[in-house]
Amino acid sequence: MAVKDGDKIKVEYTGTLEDGTVFDSSETHGEPLEFEVGSGQIIKGFDDAVKGMEIDQEKDIKLLPADAYGDVNAQLIQKVPKDQMPKEAEITVGMTLGMSLPTGQQIPAMVTEITDTEVTIDINHPLAGKTLNFKIKVVGIE
Repeated sequence: MAVKDGDKIKVEYTGTLEDGTVFDSSETHGEPLEFEVGSGQIIKGFDDAVKGMEIDQEKDIKLLPADAYGDVNAQLIQKVPKDQMPKEAEITVGMTLGMSLPTGQQIPAMVTEITDTEVTIDINHPLAGKTLNFKIKVVGIE
């Protein structure tokens, strides 16, 4: 039975960057990833790659940014006056801050630069602009 849109499937996977760094794995979570194919629950390239696969089939895929988290959007990198940053925390380059959207939703923002007067934050997805490699194994189809 081949995977098709609407199927609920379970996959074991390992995601790596071009340099071989593992950024995510079903082993890390202790169980396979479960999702409905074609529902938009996961990135498009991964969703498309599992279609047609069968139980216990393995596949290696490479996703360009367009099929993963997109390119880096320069409009999502902003400079914020230092005096508007939380006073209680020591802000350092590389740390992630929770930023509130007008809707009340919290999103992560990475601190990329700090000057005497400004803090540069990036609210792009951390994997935006990156080519992603996945090793996928289908372990369940409903």
